Amino acid sequence: MSVQTAADPGTRSERAPGPTPPKQRKPSLRQRIWRERWAYTFIVPGALFFLVFAYVPMLGNVVAFQEYTPFRGIEGSPWVGFANFAAITADPEVLMALRNTLVIAVLQLVFAFPAPIALALLLNSLLSERVKRMVQTVVYLPYFLSWVIVISVWQQVLGGGGMVANLLADFGMPGFDAMTNADSFKLLVVAQVIWKDCGWGTIIFFAAIASIPNDRYEAAAIDGASGWQRTWHITLPALVPVATLLLILNIGSILTVGFEQLLLQQPMVGAEAAEVLDTFVYFRGVLGGQWGIATAAGLLKGVIGTILVLSANKIAKRLGGEGIY
Repeated sequence: MSVQTAADPGTRSERAPGPTPPKQRKPSLRQRIWRERWAYTFIVPGALFFLVFAYVPMLGNVVAFQEYTPFRGIEGSPWVGFANFAAITADPEVLMALRNTLVIAVLQLVFAFPAPIALALLLNSLLSERVKRMVQTVVYLPYFLSWVIVISVWQQVLGGGGMVANLLADFGMPGFDAMTNADSFKLLVVAQVIWKDCGWGTIIFFAAIASIPNDRYEAAAIDGASGWQRTWHITLPALVPVATLLLILNIGSILTVGFEQLLLQQPMVGAEAAEVLDTFVYFRGVLGGQWGIATAAGLLKGVIGTILVLSANKIAKRLGGEGIY
């Protein structure tokens, strides 16, 4: 029988437990803010901007529930409950504006949204960097022009006295004026949006394409994949997360289709073709003085946009996407 000596530590169960390390105290909120004070310093200007110019003005939506007049103010204007919302649902002008808004919005989602993706893929396929940069510069320029200039340029090209009409007249063909044609006006609006914003939208997709490792393309080329196959199986999947994010944001603003663009062209084609919710709010509220009805229409548009963003984000997550939050 062996005798346990002092040097023998014995079995593990017989060992005395060591001292428990002291628990570290979780830093308080004030300590965490002070630790990250420089990060918060950079956040404060942006937060103040949105607070002053976005969130505080939202308090003015109470006008939607009042028979508001400016000389009475919010406190002196009588409350009418949901009477303004009932009025806009029965107003044929609102229904016409909503129909035009939805048609233009759907056309923009179908044609204008994929346009930057197609342009980015086209420019990415160019072998010459010099040609690529020149084309990028040309297609970016219209984004920096105001809608007043854009409409003037299109009028000089497609108007009744524009370049196309004069060219057709020289060949003895009938007159042509696309700027006053109410039947094709919605397609014209989408074409103007593509011409103005498509080049700028490619910047985001160029950044996504630049993040793709070159070894993927090299491995695919070694395996015999053609250029179209490399685009389909490597480039397009890398653009899906960015495209999903932008699509969700565009769906949220689906009822905002370009106030200035349509306001400038409404006298040429008439209200039946160019009246949208934004122009309705302007004419009925700012010019007509019916502030309660105009605010109710704007508030309803914001609520619908919020619901669409939340729904689109949820659907994107169920389909395996990341969403926006």
